[in-house]
Amino acid sequence: MKLQILAALGATLLIAGCASQGRTIELPGGVMPEDERGAPQREPNWLDRALGNDNRQNVGPCPLMGVLYDNARLVQFVEPGVERYANVAFTGEMQGVRGLCRYVGDDPIRMSIAVDMAFGRGPASAGEDRRTYRYWVAVARRGRAPIAKEYFDVEVRFPRGEDTVTRTEEIGTIEIPRANGEISGENFEILIGFELTPEQMQFNRDGKRFRVNAADAVAEASPS
Repeated sequence: MKLQILAALGATLLIAGCASQGRTIELPGGVMPEDERGAPQREPNWLDRALGNDNRQNVGPCPLMGVLYDNARLVQFVEPGVERYANVAFTGEMQGVRGLCRYVGDDPIRMSIAVDMAFGRGPASAGEDRRTYRYWVAVARRGRAPIAKEYFDVEVRFPRGEDTVTRTEEIGTIEIPRANGEISGENFEILIGFELTPEQMQFNRDGKRFRVNAADAVAEASPS
């Protein structure tokens, strides 16, 4: 999967309340594993560039990565407005974001990230063992509007006798252009969240949650 940033939007998006129910990780100057060599740094020649060899350190920190609080969890009720465990069909939760970035000289910022997720099947699922969850990945300037946003689907299958599933979704390439070499990764944010209905989003904003626990077939309903 690849997310490439093409153009900036003009509106303002307030994201000061961005937080994660799992891990929110900021990597100051993280690099791709194959670039952690410790060799003497030099400007790559034409052959190095052709082969993709460049052992210079990043010129700045990586963008902040996190899960948007309002979109961190998904609870699907069969009967709208009835917030009871017996009415829960499926749940989802973003548990963390991990990633690395690479950029030197005037190059664009190239990132790869992994999103840890957990999914649950509730008593109102009517025995269904498959569910498609949709989530989005957005790149924004710090405290401003998104530059780009793309949607991805996760096909989840619950094995027989299991009511919880964990998955790690990998976004192979996120490419963020820079106007010049002075633009640092700390000017950008990578935000992740589930695609939700207005009712599901309000449920999260109110600090509510239902988490399916396969170990003892009970659910926890508590404010965050």
